[in-house]
Amino acid sequence: MIFSSLVFLCVFLPVCYLFYCVMPSLRWKNALLILASLLFYAYGEPVYVLLMIVSTWMNYACARIIDLGRAKKAVLVLNVVGNLGILCVFKYAGFLVESFNQLFHQKVPVPCIALPVGISFFTFQALSYVIDVYQGKVAVQKSYWKVLLYISFFPQLIAGPIVKYRDISEAIEDRHLDARQASFGMRRFICGLAKKVLIANTMGKVADAVFTVDLGSVNFFVAWIGAAAYLFQIYYDFSGYSDMAIGLGKMFGFQFRENFNYPYGAVNIQDFWRRWHISLSDWFKEYLYIPLGGNRRGRARACINKLIVFFCTGLWHGASWTFVLWGLYHGLFLLLEEYVPVMRKLPKIIGHLYTVVVVCVGFVLFRADTISQALFMIRQMFTGFYFSDSACSFAWQQLTPWFLFMLLIAVIGAAPIQRLSSKVRNGDGGAFVQNGLFVLSFMLLLWCMIRLSGSTYNPFIYFRF
Repeated sequence: MIFSSLVFLCVFLPVCYLFYCVMPSLRWKNALLILASLLFYAYGEPVYVLLMIVSTWMNYACARIIDLGRAKKAVLVLNVVGNLGILCVFKYAGFLVESFNQLFHQKVPVPCIALPVGISFFTFQALSYVIDVYQGKVAVQKSYWKVLLYISFFPQLIAGPIVKYRDISEAIEDRHLDARQASFGMRRFICGLAKKVLIANTMGKVADAVFTVDLGSVNFFVAWIGAAAYLFQIYYDFSGYSDMAIGLGKMFGFQFRENFNYPYGAVNIQDFWRRWHISLSDWFKEYLYIPLGGNRRGRARACINKLIVFFCTGLWHGASWTFVLWGLYHGLFLLLEEYVPVMRKLPKIIGHLYTVVVVCVGFVLFRADTISQALFMIRQMFTGFYFSDSACSFAWQQLTPWFLFMLLIAVIGAAPIQRLSSKVRNGDGGAFVQNGLFVLSFMLLLWCMIRLSGSTYNPFIYFRF
């Protein structure tokens, strides 16, 4: 496990930032960030930090060879195979063997390989760097240490967002401490922390209770409570971590792109994927969908390409058929919206409702441990109209005042209020408002620390990806 939340907040981050501020040059600052990032990862993954270092060296060397113009395409192919091979061994080996055994009724021993935290994120970042060098989109980085900083930078190392090298290459080479940006970055970090600790954790406890309760206690009401709780848990968990990464990046002089843009305010599934996990959507579009031919080779090929992308999107999230089906489920609705005219002409309010329901049902498939459990939960959401004593009692146990209050905050916070949020992020709105927000953020930080000190439930969903 990575640093406990309180150790990170009270020891690691303050000490790291204090030393960073007093370092005399950018070279020393970069060295400190590399050391801190490796320590951060090695605290919970002492063996797999070596895997990340080796992976980084492989990608650095491949980029240098490609830059020399020697067998560029062959080196690129070897690099892609090497990266995906590492990902396949550590993340998908057990899944592939289990699937083989089930399909062919064999009993091949299933390998038990611990999953390196965040391997999907740093593998995709490394791949994008080498591919960009091959395509001439970025100049090759001749310093291995700067490539290692790009791959290992601790704010976004273990749960994204997926950062392209070209987006931060200038900051690696030249950046300056900016007190104003650092203060807004700290506020953004606290906002993300509050999303995680106060909202996501509250939603997560209820979602876990529903998805692990005896099936006889799951009726219409219970199923929707669990589905809604997970809908908000995964959003506030991941967008909260993204806010924390963006905020920490600002504090150290880096500008990361936004990873969420009020996805639950989308009017269709296509719009949802423009707003949800933006860095992953952009990555698959640039490095998979377009190389496959995009929509340039006819309608049928475009459909196949989109289904391939969403198959890979689902598989990227986890080594399970539930994730694969979740990806294909979204791909199917995307195709329906594109080729069924009525799907594109829904009134705005109907479009919102349709999107939220589709996404909510999809996340049931995402959260369930098995396909059969997912299908049962979805069936209960639409047909489970029975009210046994056990089901009603269980439902009322979940609807605590704290949960209902956080659910209300979650609904309000997920509303698409871009203008207001943009002003807050950019520091507009007057000194009085900004000072008030800083005071509020300090209070939130104290509240989060109190909650963390009394709770052991702090899992980040995307750590396992």
